[in-house]
Amino acid sequence: MESIKLLFYFILGGIVVSLTTYFGSENKSVLAAFIAMFPSVTVLTLSMIYLETGIRPVLSYIRGLLLLTPAWILYLICLVYIAPRHGFWPALASGVVLYLVFAGLIVFGF
Repeated sequence: MESIKLLFYFILGGIVVSLTTYFGSENKSVLAAFIAMFPSVTVLTLSMIYLETGIRPVLSYIRGLLLLTPAWILYLICLVYIAPRHGFWPALASGVVLYLVFAGLIVFGF
């Protein structure tokens, strides 16, 4: 049963990434962003956590998502600001480093 769940997660993640990449490369950025941000993976994750362990871990996970949202927003702002000036790869690397630093402060600071 565990391997079936993992296969389902893998397929769902692949579908989300494939559709996002397809629409993003077709210059339909808002649709691509909608697909990427649609909470399908979160809904599945929350459901599986709930079915395995109950409501308390679900609420803890949601609190974690909320706490890490500012780090995610900083990551995106970094990409938008740096990419036009220095290129995609430096922007992506800078955004990931910034995310890891702020997320680390949040995760290990609390």
